[in-house]
Amino acid sequence: MYRFVLITTLFLLLVSCKDKEIAYAEPSKKDVAKTAENAIKRYAVDSTYVATFENDSLTSFYKMNGFQTVWNTPKNRTVIIDALLRADQEGLDPTEYNVKDLNRYGENITALTDKEIAGYDVLMTLSIQKYLRHLTQGKLNPRELYTDWDLAQNKADINQMLTTAANGDSLQIIIEKAKPTHIVYKKLKDALILINTFPTDTLKKIEIAVKLKVNDTSSSLINIKKRLMYWRDLKAPDSLTSLYDPETAKAIKRFQLRHGLAADGVIGSGTVMALNTTKNTRKEQIIANLERWRWFPREMGEHYIIANIPDYKLHTIFKKDTTRTHNIIVGTSKRKTPILSSKLSYAVFNPTWTVPPTILKEDIIPATTKNRNYLASKNITVYDKNGKEISASSWNPEKALNYRYVQSPGTYNSLGMVKIIFPNNFTVYLHDTNHREYFDKTNRSLSSGCVRVQNPLELTEYLLDDKANWSLEKITETLKREKTQSAKIKNEIYIYQLYWTAWSHDNILQFRPDIYTLDSELYSKLRN
Repeated sequence: MYRFVLITTLFLLLVSCKDKEIAYAEPSKKDVAKTAENAIKRYAVDSTYVATFENDSLTSFYKMNGFQTVWNTPKNRTVIIDALLRADQEGLDPTEYNVKDLNRYGENITALTDKEIAGYDVLMTLSIQKYLRHLTQGKLNPRELYTDWDLAQNKADINQMLTTAANGDSLQIIIEKAKPTHIVYKKLKDALILINTFPTDTLKKIEIAVKLKVNDTSSSLINIKKRLMYWRDLKAPDSLTSLYDPETAKAIKRFQLRHGLAADGVIGSGTVMALNTTKNTRKEQIIANLERWRWFPREMGEHYIIANIPDYKLHTIFKKDTTRTHNIIVGTSKRKTPILSSKLSYAVFNPTWTVPPTILKEDIIPATTKNRNYLASKNITVYDKNGKEISASSWNPEKALNYRYVQSPGTYNSLGMVKIIFPNNFTVYLHDTNHREYFDKTNRSLSSGCVRVQNPLELTEYLLDDKANWSLEKITETLKREKTQSAKIKNEIYIYQLYWTAWSHDNILQFRPDIYTLDSELYSKLRN
């Protein structure tokens, strides 16, 4: 009767390929080999049976291995099961990888027939293939989720990796190498460990009628202090009062700073919203960001720019060291800054601005239709398809989309004094701005998709890396001539426009507003 139940269970599990389980046991520490004599014995795997899975990768793997079992040693089986059990440390769900069943069949391996052992081997292969695929390129495909995503999918020859590892002593190393190695991914894993040390969140929701400043009194301050204590921003006071005291103000500033808010000590709606965010939501946010970093490129090069859109920051990295940091302005939720990678090409001083289609349709044409002088007020010249200039009086709204609209160089130009070009499919670039006062804002999701950079001339000088021809002084002289001029970026410097809203630094959790509201939906898809 036991043999019938075991065979039936294994057959149904494999054929249905249903991975999810509610709970799982720790892997057995005892020897699960049939005997010491046949511990490394290989068993035949029926190619017809493998074909029933309609899984090209699985078929290829067993073809590479002569349609024989591969996971023949207790050591390799234990390494796989241990790795799958720890999948939650990567923000993945161990129950997706058949851990409970692999462990159970392994413990009962002496009761399995040769055919059942072959089925067990297939199940183990399916599980570790799936796990390594999720580690190397993510569980989900971002190109199927987003239209503004232009990063190449990470590739790895998982079957070759596993075959090499199975025939040697490197399986543990292979599994570790499948994980992203970037410092941010490691800091996200630290954040996941850290947030799991916080107790169950049972604190009450905070509500305030008006902004609170130091020395104000409010009954809400008691719950605010409890929340600050929970997140370890405030040490437990001798007593909780409704007074907004200086010590609490310091804690609020610390909390605001690590949430990307204006650290002014004023408790307003943004601060309350962050305070009311639960531990569980923050944990989900971390897990969503771990998935994103599995999508991001594994090798970014020796010298690159990385812009984190929700953090409104751009960093230049050389040999793993941060050499510069600039504040940035990014796209609005309706005109998002795209996720992409590219290589910097050249800088343009005193640039013209050719109005892109979205801005033309949604902004320029409606404004010009209402007021024909709008174009002149913005120093925009209109050209027809033959390059002939169109005057305001002859501008035809019915042909408006067929015209080309070019803004002249100058301090009023939307791109400011310089733009930095790199090939991409979205017609975006880094550039200066004629509204530098926007950098004083905390929420800088204000552009139409391009990234605006604070102190762009200093960044351009750094990127050109040519003191003889393009020092800051010579760049300034070029700008004074008010003529458009280009300069090639000769060094190999890559750019990555990415999106992540959580990490840890010095064992302190850091979060940023999810300005494009992507985290919650991503987490939900990960768990479905």
